[in-house]
Amino acid sequence: MNQRLNLHIAATGERHAPAVTPAGEVNDFARVDALIAVARHHGVELDRVGLRGQIGRDFPSPAALAAWAHDAGLWARAARLRWRHLIRMRTDAPLVLLLADGGAAIVVGRDAKAGTVLLKDPQVPGAEPIAVDELRLGNVWRGDALLVRRGRGTSADEEPFSFWWIARLVLQERRSLREITVASIGLSVLQILPPFLIMIAIDRVLTHQTMSTLVMISLMLVLSTVYETLLGYARREIVEVTSTRIDARLALHVFRRLLALPVDFFERNPTGETTHKVAQIFRIRDFLTGKLVGTFLDVFTLVALLPFLFWMSATLAWMVLAASTVVALVVMAFLPAIRRVFARLIVAENSKHAVLVETVYGMRTVKSLGIEKVRNEEWDARVAEAGKARLDAGRISNVAQTVVNPIEAFINRGVLLVGAYIVLVEPAGSTGITAGALIAFMLLGTRVASPLIGLAKLMQDLEEVRMSVRQVSEVLNHPTEAAAMRTGVRPKFEGAIAFQDLTFTYPAAKTAALDRISFEVPAGTMLGLVGRSGSGKSTIARLLQGISRDYGGYLKIDGTDLREINLTHLRRSFGVVLQDNFLFRGSVRDNIIAGRPGLTLEHAIRAARLAGAEEFIERLPRGYESWIEEGSANLSGGQRQRLAIARALVSDPRLLILDEATSALDPESEALINANLLRMAKGRTMIIVSHRLSSLVDCDQILVLDKGTVADIGPHEEILERCPVYRALWQQQNRHMDGAQRRLLRSVTPGELAP
Repeated sequence: MNQRLNLHIAATGERHAPAVTPAGEVNDFARVDALIAVARHHGVELDRVGLRGQIGRDFPSPAALAAWAHDAGLWARAARLRWRHLIRMRTDAPLVLLLADGGAAIVVGRDAKAGTVLLKDPQVPGAEPIAVDELRLGNVWRGDALLVRRGRGTSADEEPFSFWWIARLVLQERRSLREITVASIGLSVLQILPPFLIMIAIDRVLTHQTMSTLVMISLMLVLSTVYETLLGYARREIVEVTSTRIDARLALHVFRRLLALPVDFFERNPTGETTHKVAQIFRIRDFLTGKLVGTFLDVFTLVALLPFLFWMSATLAWMVLAASTVVALVVMAFLPAIRRVFARLIVAENSKHAVLVETVYGMRTVKSLGIEKVRNEEWDARVAEAGKARLDAGRISNVAQTVVNPIEAFINRGVLLVGAYIVLVEPAGSTGITAGALIAFMLLGTRVASPLIGLAKLMQDLEEVRMSVRQVSEVLNHPTEAAAMRTGVRPKFEGAIAFQDLTFTYPAAKTAALDRISFEVPAGTMLGLVGRSGSGKSTIARLLQGISRDYGGYLKIDGTDLREINLTHLRRSFGVVLQDNFLFRGSVRDNIIAGRPGLTLEHAIRAARLAGAEEFIERLPRGYESWIEEGSANLSGGQRQRLAIARALVSDPRLLILDEATSALDPESEALINANLLRMAKGRTMIIVSHRLSSLVDCDQILVLDKGTVADIGPHEEILERCPVYRALWQQQNRHMDGAQRRLLRSVTPGELAP
């Protein structure tokens, strides 16, 4: 009995520390079982597979446990607690204590007067809670705990994406933003100081020839430059750190959202267009952390400078304000045209990026068909379209800048001329402006015009950001499978499948892909699906995987409607092999255990042997550690398919789907896989979708589909005799056999046929 289970000492009254058992006897699953028990208290059933490889290698870390609970829709946080925090907590919810030896205990109650907490062993569900005081608990607990409660409302990961969503994400860095603001205010103040020092130098030093004043001014300028340099470095460092943190959060959120999108979204939307739209989220981030913050800090500088400008010369100050306001109005007048042009530019860039990614992804097909010229012409057309849109955007911006330039020049040059006139004509005492003050005014005047012009241009940037938000929203706000992946029952499957009056129609389709089909197969059945193209074979496979769940009627697995089953649990219970399977860059072993990272090499070898892949893997240069290139170009089609089958079998699924898994293989590879079908089918329900009827003759049942309806179901011999659709398909595929038999009969003499 290990430390975490020796809490019964509290009941015996013994004062010595509990004995420590030999190393290695602590159960790795204690923390997992504790969190599962607490999750059940909150009405959530956790799936052990969701911990992804932590079990069996080492004790799951608090962060891994919290992430596991969060993925299931709970709120969870790892914390360090003291005894006084633990005993004073006002909650009836159970709390997980992570013990020093890697075990766990569940706090189910506390008695502040007696100074004890009630602990339960997570691996003995029926055991009575044990009262433990601070001294005894301190022998096995160092303060690590896991706080868990039911999630309240919508989590940040599931909230609709919008400008305000990303703004809240940025505002989470409040401390860094405060530091950036303080540094920026300090820089603004330091930038105000030099013009006034220059004014003093001109009006006092040059006039009165005071060397001591010049030395003092020089020293102050040097000090302000040093402080400005240090503050500038600090602000840039904080901005970089903050941007990196925000980028990391955005990247994690975007990837999680993409993974939660249904398959049909990626089937309907070009990959290049999707990635280009998602990339716009970083333009929004740049706006929030760069232009927006910079403009508002410039506005602060404007507010701070205006009193000084009016103090030096009200006339010149009003001139600067008037000219800056005109610039702002001009920029705002061009905004509608800019909005239209940028909308065209974004659409053109999306199309161009889609062609680029599609061509790179399908480069093998491009080369094999020799259509480089065709793709190049397509690319030229997209580049020309994007170039024209970009040129139009540049031209309209150029027109706006051309109108604004004279006004901006007046702020720099016209104010200087008017100020010089005032200095010459009016006495300094009446206007309050001197030659030095005029130079200082000019240096500060540009600092006033810049924020006003920046505010106007900020409206233009807002339009661009608004379009970026719309593009990102088209992807991230698409309905996800997150709720179905977190909720629902997790039954233990045996493999019985039943379709009851099921009807399914693809979006935008005029006719149903499946029309009121009904059939049942018991657990352990090897079921073949046949029919002409478009009869609904692959649709049945998609429905079984939960890819499409908006169907009419019922689809039940072991009596449970598929829509009530947790989607992650459902898909992990299925092994699926497609006609064209994707292998990841990495070793053979990593590809086989891709869906179960916690499995070992022995599991990979066992699955490869069952799939008939072991013999070719052992011939590879490094065996199971051999590297698979991108696109698995260094493997043959048969080798890829056998690895895909091994990957589907490695978790020993109760249900296995082979969707045209052998249609693209050479006869030898197909024969090898077909020879292993009976071995693979042992102990599980197997569904084989195939056009080649010869590979289905050993199936327990063959389901014949015709135009989305069930034509017949039964063993090969029976439906060959009674089902016209199946018989026609069989005869079409076996015409060569009949011809060979006729030629054989014509080649023999009647005597040779006699007994």
